[in-house]
Amino acid sequence: MANKERSGAEGFRCGYVAIIGRPNVGKSTLLNHILSQKISITSNKPQTTRHTILGVKTTQENQTVYVDTPGLHQGSGRAMNRYMNRSASAVITDVDVVVFIVECFGWTQEDEYVLKMLRDSKVPVILAINKVDKLNAKEVLLPYIQDVSSKMDFADVIPLSARKGTNTEALEEKINGSLPLSEPFFPEDQVTDRSERFLAAELVREKLMRRLGQEIPYSLTVEIESFKMQKKVQHIHAVIWVEREGQKRIVIGQGGIDLKMVGQQARKEMEALFDRKVFLQLWVKVREGWADDERALRSLGYGE
Repeated sequence: MANKERSGAEGFRCGYVAIIGRPNVGKSTLLNHILSQKISITSNKPQTTRHTILGVKTTQENQTVYVDTPGLHQGSGRAMNRYMNRSASAVITDVDVVVFIVECFGWTQEDEYVLKMLRDSKVPVILAINKVDKLNAKEVLLPYIQDVSSKMDFADVIPLSARKGTNTEALEEKINGSLPLSEPFFPEDQVTDRSERFLAAELVREKLMRRLGQEIPYSLTVEIESFKMQKKVQHIHAVIWVEREGQKRIVIGQGGIDLKMVGQQARKEMEALFDRKVFLQLWVKVREGWADDERALRSLGYGE
């Protein structure tokens, strides 16, 4: 059905839904599963998501605009951490529904930190308890649900597995029922607000996050310097910025092996996502202190 025809449909619902939680609870995994398409990068390292990203799902009855956010966290000393917290917290006041994601393994101080930000919310807050597929002792889930349910007047509490898709339909049903009556905001075939250029940079950063150790990923970012089509091939030139010379050597790896593998993995995923052949070139450069410099952050795409 055409977008214009559906926009006039009686009872059509449309609205914004913030996916909120501390780092590494599965926010991006949930969004990718709901959309059946990867638009948010994922890794097992906290703070993989650094930007707010819109994911749009349109059906005959509703259009749900999900806002994937960076993980809210305490101890925001560096400019990058402050930027991520501001980005996530600003979203809460501008949406119609909030999905607050926690893990089933226990409540943490950072969960409590997020909860305090949500207590004054004027919109429905749904608590999603993620990673139930990894819970060995299922009998502990019910007492945990009862405990966390008492912390706030949640619109609903839904245990699920974002990775396997368990119970995500129940979450979507609750979300969609809470959206206001409205015409759609986006064309029916649009899935995200982000450009291919942005997605290319994020895919390179994802492969770096997954390949490197615990410390280095937080000291690097990726900037696309060139994004051009030449003879039906997408030519992408990207710079990986790090903060110290020693980090540059680690990213490149012995004999260039790490950088080569990152490039190969990112290129293959770009070709699948963009549906065309990609030629990808990567460089690693040093920009000291970029992650704690507000001006440097803005120049590298971390705007408000």
